[in-house]
Amino acid sequence: MDFFSGILQGFNTSFTPTNLLYCFIGVFIGTLIGVLPGLGPVGTISILLPATFSLGPVAAIILLAGIYYGAMYGGSTTSILVNIPGEAASVITCLDGYQMARKGRAGAALATSAIASFIAGTVGVIGLMFLAYPLAKTALKFGPPEFFSLMCLGLSILTFLAHGSMFKSLSMAVVGLLLSFIGIDILSGVPRFTMDLVDLMDGVGLVPIAMGLFGISEVILNLERGFNREVFETKIEGLLPNREERRRSRGPILRGTILGFLLGILPGGGAVVASLISYGVEKKVSHDPEKFGTGMIEGVAGPEAANNSATASAFIPLLTLGIPPNIVLAVLLGAMMIHGLQPGPLLLKEHPEVFWGTVTSMYIGNVFLLILNLPLIGLWVKILKVPYKFLFPLIILFCIIGAYSLNNTSFDILVMGFCGLAGYFMKKFEYEPAPLLLAFVLGPMMEQAFRQSLALSHGSFTIFITRPISAFSIGLAILLVVSNFLPSWSKRRLSISNE
Repeated sequence: MDFFSGILQGFNTSFTPTNLLYCFIGVFIGTLIGVLPGLGPVGTISILLPATFSLGPVAAIILLAGIYYGAMYGGSTTSILVNIPGEAASVITCLDGYQMARKGRAGAALATSAIASFIAGTVGVIGLMFLAYPLAKTALKFGPPEFFSLMCLGLSILTFLAHGSMFKSLSMAVVGLLLSFIGIDILSGVPRFTMDLVDLMDGVGLVPIAMGLFGISEVILNLERGFNREVFETKIEGLLPNREERRRSRGPILRGTILGFLLGILPGGGAVVASLISYGVEKKVSHDPEKFGTGMIEGVAGPEAANNSATASAFIPLLTLGIPPNIVLAVLLGAMMIHGLQPGPLLLKEHPEVFWGTVTSMYIGNVFLLILNLPLIGLWVKILKVPYKFLFPLIILFCIIGAYSLNNTSFDILVMGFCGLAGYFMKKFEYEPAPLLLAFVLGPMMEQAFRQSLALSHGSFTIFITRPISAFSIGLAILLVVSNFLPSWSKRRLSISNE
C-alpha cells in the first residue's frame, strides 16, 4: 500500500459513524480532564481502558488517543482562568495567561490558546503522516539487538529527565522491570515470582497498576492537600484577539510548532519539556523580555503550540518503532497490546486500518477540539466550580469497576489498592512512578529482544556493540546514567527536571 492509498483508507476508516463518535467522546473527555486539575491523561486512560475492551481495536485507540491530545487543549483553560494548570504541559501558560485574564483579556488568551493548539496539532499530524511511513520502512531493517538498545535508551532518557534523584528514578525503573517478569517464562513456561498464587500466573495487569499509581494515589494526595479553587470572575468577551495580538502570535506559534514537533519525537521530551523550552525561546527573542509574566500573548501562543505539536509527533516512535516516548503513550502501548496489536514497523503492514485510521482521526479530533474549546468556554468555567468532594468518590468507583472488569476477580482490586497506597508514598517521598510504569510496559519486549539477540549470537553479548545502531544507543544510555555521577552534569539534570 502506498502513502496516498493509506491516507484514503485512513479517512474511510475514521469517517465511519462509530469511529467519529468515539473520536468526539475521546476529545471531549480529554478536554474535560484537562479542565479539571488533579487527574491527568495517564490516570484517565488507565481508568477508561477497561471500557474499551468491548470495542474494536481502531475505535479503542481513536478514543484513547483523543483523550491524550484533548487534555492538552483543556489544560490551558484552568491555567488562564484559575491559575492552576489542568495538565502538566500547561504549567507555563499560567504565567501570562492568568495575567491576561486579570487585565480583561481572558477571551483573547483562551482563543489564542485554542487557535495555536489547532494549528500546531494539525501541522504535527501532517508531519506524523509524512515521517511515519519512511521511518517504519527503515525500522523493518532493525533486528532484536537494535530494538533492545533503543528501548534501553528510551528508558534511560525518561529516567534522566525525571524529577529529583537519579538513583530514585533508576530504582523505580528496576522495580518496574521486576514486576514485568512476574508470571510464566516466555521460553521455558516455568512460573516466575508467583509465590504459588494462581492469580499471578498470567502476571500483574497493566490496568490495576496504572490505575493505582496514577488514579488512586492522585485522589489521596488531592484530598490531603485540599483544593481551594477561586475562578477568576470575568466575562469571556472579546473572544477573538485583536490585530496586534494576532500579529505578535504568528512567530511564537510557528516556532512553538517546529520546536514541539522535534522534541516530541525524542524519548523523555514530550509536551512538558517542549512548552518550557518554547517559553524560554520566546523570552529570548522578545524585544521586551522583562514583560513576560505580566500578560504577554507570546507566553500563551508559543507554549500552547509547542505542547500540542509535541503530542502529535510523540506518536511517531510509538507507531513506527513500538517505543513510547512518554508515560502516557506507554499506557497507550499497553492498550494496543491488550487489543492484540503490536506497535512497530509491522503495524503499518499488518494493520494499516489501525495506523492510518488513528492518524487521520487526529485531524478530525483537532477540528472537534476547536469547536469544543471556543463556544463551550462558559460550560468549562461552570464545571470548574464542581466541588471535588463529589468528583473523587466517582473516580474511585470507576477505578474499582475498571479493575474488577479486567478479569472479574477481586485480586485486581487488591493490586490496584496496593499500588494506590504505594503511589501515594512514592510521591510523598519523591519517587517518580513514571519510570516504573514505562519499565513495566517495556519489560516483556526488552526481555524478548534480549533473548532473541543472544540466540542470534550464540550467547555472546558482543552483538550489542558490534552493530552500529545498537552500539550507539547502548553507549548513549550508559553516558546518561554515568553523567549523573559527574557534578556539573548532575546539577544540569536537576535544573532541567525542576523547571
